Amino acid sequence: MNVKSCMKQHVVSIPASTPIRDAAAIIVKKHIGLLPVVDKNDLPVGIIGLRDLLKLEMPDFINFVADVDFVHDFGAVEDTRPPARTLDRSVKSIMQPIITVEEDCGLLRAYALMLQQNLHDMPVVSKEGKLIGIASRVDIGSAILSTWAKVE
Repeated sequence: MNVKSCMKQHVVSIPASTPIRDAAAIIVKKHIGLLPVVDKNDLPVGIIGLRDLLKLEMPDFINFVADVDFVHDFGAVEDTRPPARTLDRSVKSIMQPIITVEEDCGLLRAYALMLQQNLHDMPVVSKEGKLIGIASRVDIGSAILSTWAKVE
């Protein structure tokens, strides 16, 4: 089996010029955690995830504290939002490098790469490099486990 056999084929992607505010709205509306950023030829150039967006709202002290278990509540910070000037910037300013697999990639290799890179979702590309899907750890893991029923 390969990644193409278990990936989600209806992928929402955005151009690098998309405002951060619009990317957040897409994530909320589609209830997804990852938005591939593509060029005009549907070639992936970056990625925006829920983590990247929520980082804009996290208090700065979070980067200096090894363990947040002792912080029971963020207080007034809970009600703050990123400023409009931040939300109006393009996603290019916060997008991360993209890690992809080709559609014929084996499931174990794809899963190993996701574990190694700490990814929960991975864009899938065609041989030509165009975005054609997204595979999650659950998609890949379920596909692998489904073959166990055939083991005797």
